[in-house]
Amino acid sequence: MELNWAPRHSWQDGSTVAPGPLPPWPVPLPGQPPPPAGAGTSSGPDQAGAGPEVTADAAAAGDDVPVLGTGPSRQASFAWLRDVSFRTRISVLVGVAVGIAVAMAALVSYLAVSRQLEQQANSNLQSAVSQLPTLVRFEGPGELSQAAFINFQLRTNDQIQVIINSSQGAEVYSVNARQDTMPQSTFFKLTAAANQALAASPDTQSVQTLQGSDGNPYRVATVSVISGELAVQIGYPLANVDDTLAFLRLMLVLVALGGVAVAAGLGWLVGRASIRPVETLSWAAEHVAETQDLSATIDDTGNDELGRLARSFNAMLGALAASRQQQAQLVSDAGHELRTPLTSLRTNIEVLIRTRDLPSNDREALLADVDSQLKELTTMVGDLVDLAREDEKPDEEEPGPVPFAELVQRAVDRAHRRAQSLHFDVSLQPGQVRAQPALLERAVMNVLDNAAKWSPPGGRVGVRLEANSAWHLTVTDEGPGVAVEDLPHIFERFYRAQSARSMPGSGLGLSIVKRVVTSHGGTVEITSPAGGGARVDIELPLDQEQTG
Repeated sequence: MELNWAPRHSWQDGSTVAPGPLPPWPVPLPGQPPPPAGAGTSSGPDQAGAGPEVTADAAAAGDDVPVLGTGPSRQASFAWLRDVSFRTRISVLVGVAVGIAVAMAALVSYLAVSRQLEQQANSNLQSAVSQLPTLVRFEGPGELSQAAFINFQLRTNDQIQVIINSSQGAEVYSVNARQDTMPQSTFFKLTAAANQALAASPDTQSVQTLQGSDGNPYRVATVSVISGELAVQIGYPLANVDDTLAFLRLMLVLVALGGVAVAAGLGWLVGRASIRPVETLSWAAEHVAETQDLSATIDDTGNDELGRLARSFNAMLGALAASRQQQAQLVSDAGHELRTPLTSLRTNIEVLIRTRDLPSNDREALLADVDSQLKELTTMVGDLVDLAREDEKPDEEEPGPVPFAELVQRAVDRAHRRAQSLHFDVSLQPGQVRAQPALLERAVMNVLDNAAKWSPPGGRVGVRLEANSAWHLTVTDEGPGVAVEDLPHIFERFYRAQSARSMPGSGLGLSIVKRVVTSHGGTVEITSPAGGGARVDIELPLDQEQTG
């Protein structure tokens, strides 16, 4: 802050101390001869009263500096955040974070400005102190110049107070430049530090912050001129500094509050935009729970975490819808497939019951037909039970090492007993595969039954098992093969080719093969070689314990 070289008409004296009678000037110093008669221009001061008393309060008031943030800190509890919406949490947390950041920035700014103003005030005060040697002039032996102090106050606009140690105690003279006088009055209370500076060697000074008689704060430097006899106090006014800091505090508080409000509002908007997909997800989940409508999906166009969550939710709903559709399709297809054998079985049984005199040949034919239909019905029900457990863990034993060649050989023997007119060309490489033996044997049996069903009488069925990087089981037949249009649907439940609808079967055998092989980590493929017939290739992983 620069020195304010204000003109005399801008002076405002708020002093509450009435000036006393004007002392004679120049003032004689103690130990010096008195000035000649008529040298003074005013009557002497009233010596009835003693000098100003130095109080303990005045001594303690000089260096008291307030300390910020000395109260005990308390940890805030955020348990209530769990009882409000996530959007509100974001708004509160963003507001608190921004508030802390703004408060810290405001505190640092305030301390920096306050420190700068304090340094500038001290610099201006020391600049005035440096002019003090040119201020103190003697008009005669022991006589001080009053006009020099008045001119100094007019130039610097600082408050000047002179302390003279006389035989009757310390006498204090305050400069009143407005009235061109320097009456004996106290503007700054004498403190212990001021008395120490008075008694110290010349040019010794003490700096304090004191309150003047006008009620305003001053930065006061007490400088010793003549050790033990004369000291001068220069008070730099801090009213402008305090006003500036007060205005700065107000502005920083307003900026902090505005920043917190804006941050809370932006946090609420950001939280609303961010949480909207989660709310949509919650609404969709509640809608599905209430209506069982699995077709409800949400927007999953985003590439962030919420977008991936939406896509996962839609995928889950799609999987549930597909599972429900498969269950409904299974029930529908099972009902359709069971209707034909049950109707035929009922008709044959009714004929046998109603026609008691049926010829023996016809009766035996009907009984054979009933037996065949019961076997077909039993097979279909078993296949349906296996398919109904597709999404459940089987009750069979855990997968373990199984002699693959022996398992295939048992299946070939069973298939040969059912189709004795066929020739089975078998080539099996010994080894083990990790599998559930009952399920795997059922799948191999279904493949062999399918090959036997389509092979002509006297035909050949090839069975080859070998291992290299994986187990490969190949089954070939000499049947008509699989039409190209049937290949994409060959493993679907209850799917039967046009040429197979007149033949016995449930349409579930190959679907079971696909499920069993896939559950064992393998693959299955059906092709129609150029030479005719069908070729089934099953690939299963090797037993890692055996290979290791």
